[in-house]
Amino acid sequence: MAADAHNYPDIPRRRTRSVVIGDVTIGGDAPVAVQSMTTTTTADVAATVAQIDALVAAGCDLVRVAAATQEDTAALSAIVEAVNVPVIADVHFHFQRALEAIEAGAAKIRLNPGNIADRGQVREVIAAATAAGVAIRVGVNEGSIVDRRAGEQRDADLDKPLVDLMVDKLAEYLEVFEEADFGKLVLSAKSHDAVTTIAVNRRMAERWDYPIHLGLTHAGLAAEAAIRSAAALGALLAEGIGDTIRISFAGDPVAEVSAACELLASLRLRQRRGIELIACPTCGRCEMDIAALAGQVKAALADIDTPLTVAVMGCVVNGPGEAEGADVAICAGKGRAILYVRGQKIGTIPASDIVPAVVDEVTKLNA
Repeated sequence: MAADAHNYPDIPRRRTRSVVIGDVTIGGDAPVAVQSMTTTTTADVAATVAQIDALVAAGCDLVRVAAATQEDTAALSAIVEAVNVPVIADVHFHFQRALEAIEAGAAKIRLNPGNIADRGQVREVIAAATAAGVAIRVGVNEGSIVDRRAGEQRDADLDKPLVDLMVDKLAEYLEVFEEADFGKLVLSAKSHDAVTTIAVNRRMAERWDYPIHLGLTHAGLAAEAAIRSAAALGALLAEGIGDTIRISFAGDPVAEVSAACELLASLRLRQRRGIELIACPTCGRCEMDIAALAGQVKAALADIDTPLTVAVMGCVVNGPGEAEGADVAICAGKGRAILYVRGQKIGTIPASDIVPAVVDEVTKLNA
């Protein structure tokens, strides 16, 4: 029995408005989209395009670039023309950068109204986005919601529970968009803390029907950030909350995309591209180095695009059961292994032939 023959339950999705970003639809019935952000200087067109292409090849649906300077927005039109993915311009302090990015062809603007005090300037951005059909993501981050000036308002903000403060600030920001009847909105609320992120996004999902972008802010290095992000984003996605996600790492953004795609595939919200490798937890029953063997199998199958499940098991306790549900499986013993293909025993092979035998069977299924 192949792995996809199991009658697994599906996760019910929260219904939201649909928002079109370039040629990608988010919200409504659309699948959860993966987003990442370039680490290049946006003004360096060649480097930025190369990184965007790498992100798309890894499975990224939407790519955000920094739009901090006039040099960045001046380069944006060439970047948009060169890539095959909607480009989001990240704007913080200067509303003029947002206007320039819209004119350059950005499909979406990431705007933090808390960093633009003049609501008249925000209205100019809304008008330009409306005319161009550009979406806007409105967000709050834990570190940017408290007024840093001294005074009664700052003291009152600091006395509020953090989740309440984040939701209240977001509602305040949305007033100007709702006054303008601007509907192409995506919301986000981020913290580095997983529990806070879960709580605030639940509150947002209860209050508004706009699509929600999920992520942790400044989540850390890859090893820690992957766990923190999986804890928060996995919990929310399992409740049907979230329409786009970004798993943020300090470092290579391609690794962010790989982690995000794996999270979605693990929740069956996206079809896995390539091999799903299952390996048993090693214990005293193992008579072969399963971790090393699984690593060799994974490396040998890296170019396979067909979604197939491969199990590398180290003993007879759990091995046969996993072999029954996998497309290709080996149950390793001392110096040899039993090879299975979709539950059927093919034969016993020596340890030296395990990897070639697995590759051979996967190649046949991939044909």
